[in-house]
Amino acid sequence: MGGQMIEEPRLLQLEGGLRLVYLYQRGAHAGIFGMSVSAGSGSDPDSGHGLAHLVEHTIFKGTNKRSPRHVINRMESIGGELNAFTTKEETTVYAIFPGRGAQRAVELISDLAMHAKFPEKELEKEREVVIDEINSYLDSPSEAIFDELEDMVFAGTRLGHNILGNPESVRGLCGENCREFLRRNYTRKGSVLFYAGPQSANVVAKLVEKYFAELREGEQYEPAAVTRMKTGVYDERRLENLHQAHVLTAFPAAGLSSELRFSENLFANYIGGPGMNSVLNIELREKRGLVYTVDVSMARFRESGMFNIYFGCDSDDVERCKDLCRRAVEDITDCPPIKLQRRLNGAIKQYLGQLEVSLENRENRISGAARNVLFGGATVSLETIKEHIRNTTISDFREIAGRYSERSELIMR
Repeated sequence: MGGQMIEEPRLLQLEGGLRLVYLYQRGAHAGIFGMSVSAGSGSDPDSGHGLAHLVEHTIFKGTNKRSPRHVINRMESIGGELNAFTTKEETTVYAIFPGRGAQRAVELISDLAMHAKFPEKELEKEREVVIDEINSYLDSPSEAIFDELEDMVFAGTRLGHNILGNPESVRGLCGENCREFLRRNYTRKGSVLFYAGPQSANVVAKLVEKYFAELREGEQYEPAAVTRMKTGVYDERRLENLHQAHVLTAFPAAGLSSELRFSENLFANYIGGPGMNSVLNIELREKRGLVYTVDVSMARFRESGMFNIYFGCDSDDVERCKDLCRRAVEDITDCPPIKLQRRLNGAIKQYLGQLEVSLENRENRISGAARNVLFGGATVSLETIKEHIRNTTISDFREIAGRYSERSELIMR
């Protein structure tokens, strides 16, 4: 039996410079439409940290023709939903809706992007919501530690502050700050629109051209320079009433547009990915029972990136766990070539299988394709990714492992 053809996201260049990433999904019962903007917390003004995130929170709080309740009900009344998220370099607003509800979603998101009002009454309430969110992170050291380390290794650059801002900076933001951020960043040149679902490309393209016809052209996005991440060993931060130590080690990685990211993703998956058979999960948890969670993740930005190795353990076991992590990474540089090639072959087989499974996550797939266009100018096909993964060599693995010697560490306990 022949394999089923896998539909790939494709980039459509529309009238007036609008960009639409389109993924046809025959027989799908739901659609996704959204807008990704190349402005996140890295675009916050120096005196207004947290602005991009506050805009994301309050963009749903009314437009020139809709009340906040009307905005919410526009999608939810048909069983759909609205959502948004902010990263250091991107803001995405999107809707998920039943089958052929694309017109409703496209019209609504265009209204938000061009006509959100940010009324002071709503801002006042949302500031407190955001401040509660900031405080909730402070109560969760396993999450706060990532922000703290990024703040330190990117200090002095546009990436060197928390996405949420701080209570003082958030309280200082007003409606005009939000409206100016929207005017400056939610533009044709600074955004990519995306759709995945059962409606044809022609139908969706016409909807986008109709409802986004008045979207401002804007300036070509030019990110401020980010220096290479600063490395070294950072002092411990001690917190009261913690029963566990939280440890995060980071070392340099490639940016979003570099082809090195493919082999790095494979390496991260092998060393500490979500599988129970990852090297660090076996060494720290399965063999020795020292941790509940150990995880390797990637933080990627336009011009740089970080490998993050995180674990939580008893305070008395910190040094032992750190030593096991170091030995696991260094083992790659010392492993005999034949043995390492066998490991690499197994890692490639597992990762390619995970890629196939990930195709079922439509939300991540289409928003990820939009991000590739936003920061790299083009979509990346599944076959291209597979080719890069298959071409990863043991020399690539050893080069990545060698960077661990430049690591930075933060310990909260």
